[in-house]
Amino acid sequence: VQLVESGGGLVQARGSLRLSCAASRSIINTNVMGWYRQAPGKQRELVASISSGASVTYAESVKGRFTISRDDARNTLYLRMNNLKPEDTAVYYCNAQYDRPFSLKGDYWGQGTQVTVSS
Repeated sequence: VQLVESGGGLVQARGSLRLSCAASRSIINTNVMGWYRQAPGKQRELVASISSGASVTYAESVKGRFTISRDDARNTLYLRMNNLKPEDTAVYYCNAQYDRPFSLKGDYWGQGTQVTVSS
């Protein structure tokens, strides 16, 4: 399975971006998908996740500003980011946990997309 992120870039504080993650295989076979981020010198952290049943979770730091969604027909995961802050600057990674078929079962990552928020 290949995951390809897009939509990152440079934005001013309080601006918005929408990240997309296109999967090469049907995402209805995933248990959960999520967005992670890693800032320089820091560990990778979970930003938001969404289950196959559309249950969502968010990091406290992004609640009320970010919205995760998925379009199963397009095999695409999204992250809408509003009111961006300089501390949101990081490389953002898409993750998908496939639980079927057995040949695809596993944890997959995209290559990452850079988000830079200027003050």
